[in-house]
Amino acid sequence: MTNNDIFKKLRVALKLRDDEIVEILALVDFKISKSELGAFFRKEDHPNYMECGDQILRNFLNGLVIYMRGTKENPKNPGEVLLKKEPQKNFDKSKSFKKKQLQNVDKNLSHGKYKNKKKS
Repeated sequence: MTNNDIFKKLRVALKLRDDEIVEILALVDFKISKSELGAFFRKEDHPNYMECGDQILRNFLNGLVIYMRGTKENPKNPGEVLLKKEPQKNFDKSKSFKKKQLQNVDKNLSHGKYKNKKKS
């Protein structure tokens, strides 16, 4: 298993977005852009694929410890950190797309015959 695979699996398991990963790396004074980060998550045959080095993975893991547990002076509870994460979309089931579309339908229209219907 490569460093890229480990990095991908951690990102998915912890539901981290690219901007959160950049923040985590910034906790250990490691600067990286979103585009550089995206190169680690590409497929190996992609032209912009980049191998994730040991230094980047090490800094990410050290930053992840600080992100989840906090520092010695300011400790955090990892369970609370994971629960504070909001869902990516605020989806309201009562106003779903299908219901909105049905409100726009004119129910007084009668169904007519289709002129271009294929004869069997």
